[in-house]
Amino acid sequence: MKLYSQCRIAMTLWGLLALVGPYAAADDGLADAIKAGKTGIALRYRYEYVDQESFGKDASASTLRLRLNHETGSLHGWSGLVEFDYVSEVLLKDFNSGSGTSGPNRSQYPVVADPSGPDLNQLYAQYSWSEKGHARIGRQRILLDDQRFVGGVGWRQNEQTYDAVSFQHNGWRNASIFYGYVTNVARIFGSSVPAGGHEQDTHLLNVRIGLGEGFALTGYAYLIDNDDAPAFSTNTYGIRVAGGIEVGDGKLDILAEAATQSDAANAPASFDADYLRLQAGWAGDVLSVGLGFESLGSDNGQGFRTPLATLHAFNGWADQFLATPATGLDDRYLRLGLTMNKWSFAARYHDFEAELGSESYGSEIDVSAKRSLGARYSVLLKFAQFDADSANFEDVSKAWVMLSANF
Repeated sequence: MKLYSQCRIAMTLWGLLALVGPYAAADDGLADAIKAGKTGIALRYRYEYVDQESFGKDASASTLRLRLNHETGSLHGWSGLVEFDYVSEVLLKDFNSGSGTSGPNRSQYPVVADPSGPDLNQLYAQYSWSEKGHARIGRQRILLDDQRFVGGVGWRQNEQTYDAVSFQHNGWRNASIFYGYVTNVARIFGSSVPAGGHEQDTHLLNVRIGLGEGFALTGYAYLIDNDDAPAFSTNTYGIRVAGGIEVGDGKLDILAEAATQSDAANAPASFDADYLRLQAGWAGDVLSVGLGFESLGSDNGQGFRTPLATLHAFNGWADQFLATPATGLDDRYLRLGLTMNKWSFAARYHDFEAELGSESYGSEIDVSAKRSLGARYSVLLKFAQFDADSANFEDVSKAWVMLSANF
């Protein structure tokens, strides 16, 4: 969607918000709502380096994101939020931002998917019928569970958001329910290229039931009908159990999840594939350890798809499995964390194999260090090294330095 169209929508919805309180003139409710509004400013600078085997030149991307948002106060249950982002290139521009966003003159560089330019990140009106429930209409974040299937791709400078009508209610005893009808996904490539938006006729349902003793059972149905990328049209049904128990001086977290997926709507190929994830981890004040297994199945030459996921958080930070291979993916991983002198350190090891057959794809080591500098600032250092074992993949090294400020 072009920026001028986004601005017209913003002005229309903001005008509607001003009209929803018919009694505002009598009780000064509108004035109080304006005074109660909150404005936020956030800056995020990132340097990303990529050394990819098939490219003669390494990528060096230096980008800065400015985020401005304003959330109104509540007026007879109504409120709204508007959020704009602007990503700019700072000095170093030796990278391909992907999907035609940087032109053919940068095709000699590996992809760093942080295109420059403006973007309407969020714009929605919200009606809250209680502290436990609300409905939203407009462009919004949708983050379900740990974002394995539906998320915001928050790692990239331009976040993924959704043009949707959504309902969230947490007031039925120990249960919560989310439903969203999505008409468009505003993707990380921005509004200036076709890949930046995918028109949808998509339904997202997620129901969570508390089981007591710190555990919860979640069932979900994600029915994706993607008009612009038919291969992403899928029906996914799943269930997960997650929770934790106190063990020693720390907490043992356990997760088990299974799902099944089939082609839907206008998908060009028929398939039925399964998903499985099992993981456990113990975390104390200083040390944390964990291990897990994730399997994305394959059928009829099609791998299990997660087109709305926050993919960077799974299957390695080198991002070599943003699309599941045709023979599926088995990911065995170990995690280690350490908190010391205000720094948080993390390390991960992944071993990747085909779900169908015995092919070894490769292995990866990820390490990071993070520190908060007061209440408003933070610094993050990350490194990822993927070593390929298959001719279908290549060695990749990535490194990041990120500075954030929130006001």
